[in-house]
Amino acid sequence: MRNGTVIAEAPRTVMVEGNHYFPPESLRREYFVESGRRSLCFWKGIARYYDVSVGGQTNPDAAWYYPKPSPLARRIKNHVAFWQGIVVEGTREPTQRGGAGSAA
Repeated sequence: MRNGTVIAEAPRTVMVEGNHYFPPESLRREYFVESGRRSLCFWKGIARYYDVSVGGQTNPDAAWYYPKPSPLARRIKNHVAFWQGIVVEGTREPTQRGGAGSAA
């Protein structure tokens, strides 16, 4: 969630290193613009970033994803995680590794 606006919503997310990774189809694409930023995680691979724009305000590089993750991270391929002012809300299912009913 950014400035009270839901930018992604999914019945389940994939949790990796404390981050909720949202399925690509859960994003409200009108709020996302591809960024030129890239970073390297030693075990997940090369991350690409999105700028998130809501209500005329842009939060640069606030979302990231792995289009070609390493085999160890294949379950988050193209899934999107958030930081830098993006709030993830939802309920957690106690017997599952992923969050349930999550919204960002």
